[in-house]
Amino acid sequence: MSFSIRLSSEEKALAESYAKIHSISLGEAFKRALFERIEDEYDIAVANDAHDEYVKNGCKSRPISALWEDLDL
Repeated sequence: MSFSIRLSSEEKALAESYAKIHSISLGEAFKRALFERIEDEYDIAVANDAHDEYVKNGCKSRPISALWEDLDL
């Protein structure tokens, strides 16, 4: 699959510079950026779901100092 993106000359220069620094093609740079963004948003959604479940189950956090006391640290 292929696609095209319209970029300003400044955006194109920045993207080309990034690709060159990382020794990858411009297409690979955009592909990596896209999938990193997808992974980040997925991780955030999973974390939010886990937190909602944590709160729903009545769990509460404690200060780290309480854990240190429990572990005699």
